[in-house]
Amino acid sequence: MLQKKKEQPQDKPKLHPRNKNRERYNFKQLIGSFPELASFVKPNLYGDESVDFADPQAVKALNKAILLHHYSIGNWDIPEGYLCPPIPGRADYIHHIADFLCRNNYGKIPNGPQIKCLDIGVGASCIYPIIGTTEYGWSFIGSDIDPVAIESANRIIESNPAIQEKVECKLQTNPKDFFYGIIRKDEHIDLSICNPPFHASEKEAQAGNVRKIHNLNPDKNTEPVLNFGGQNHELWYDGGEEKFVRNMILQSKKFAANCFCFSTLISKESNLKSIYKVLEQVEAIGVETIPMGQGNKISRIVAWTFLNTEEQNKWKNTRWKTATSK
Repeated sequence: MLQKKKEQPQDKPKLHPRNKNRERYNFKQLIGSFPELASFVKPNLYGDESVDFADPQAVKALNKAILLHHYSIGNWDIPEGYLCPPIPGRADYIHHIADFLCRNNYGKIPNGPQIKCLDIGVGASCIYPIIGTTEYGWSFIGSDIDPVAIESANRIIESNPAIQEKVECKLQTNPKDFFYGIIRKDEHIDLSICNPPFHASEKEAQAGNVRKIHNLNPDKNTEPVLNFGGQNHELWYDGGEEKFVRNMILQSKKFAANCFCFSTLISKESNLKSIYKVLEQVEAIGVETIPMGQGNKISRIVAWTFLNTEEQNKWKNTRWKTATSK
């Protein structure tokens, strides 16, 4: 039985203004681009068209439709058991960090393949490079400690002309390293991004997965579902998000001259205090915290650099001078 229909806003006000999914999903258009989505679209409790977000196959079909309709990615899939990312939230990171570059580039977003971005933990979905390449023309290096994820990401790259020859994925052979083995000594990266593991243990990750599924559909069995929760390394790290980011910041200092800006997503607000402390410890410059939100979920990006004003201006005037802006 349908509940009384509630008034719902057409826009998702917390999403970035340039986010292609800022408005509620237009299922008619998405099904027009990807007809296979139709079998998963049904009225929800409020009578609105939706999909069951606790069903991994439905979420995957929705992702395929979004990627084809909005990003011209016609061949996308992930292996069973790997994280199926929510695209609007991933796109928000890219748009907000583009605005950060804009604020540091005389009010213009630097576009084009000469802008090189490193995605630490690219994952099997290759989602951040897809969005960054198709939206801003950036080139990407994607790194991951999982050979299956790298193989999957490479399949996506090879089968989609929109991102071919613009994204390079590299296997990180040492799980303790973030930049070593990925960035060459003389290589310059304009931006690094990262969506770190959230949980501190496998047990905590499994409990979080069960909680997530229960919240999406309280009436259904809350056993973890394949292709919904993700692999261990995608979900947890010994010491959790705080320790993962702390270690990344400490290593970033050794690549201070290689990268204009380092950044990471921070899910837990309680981690900010210790993260600011380690950024102060390594003498980072221009630390900025960028708020993000999707629905009831609030997160933020923390960005930092080690380049002084003179070094930043030299970087922009040499590497970004010919970059176009939107």
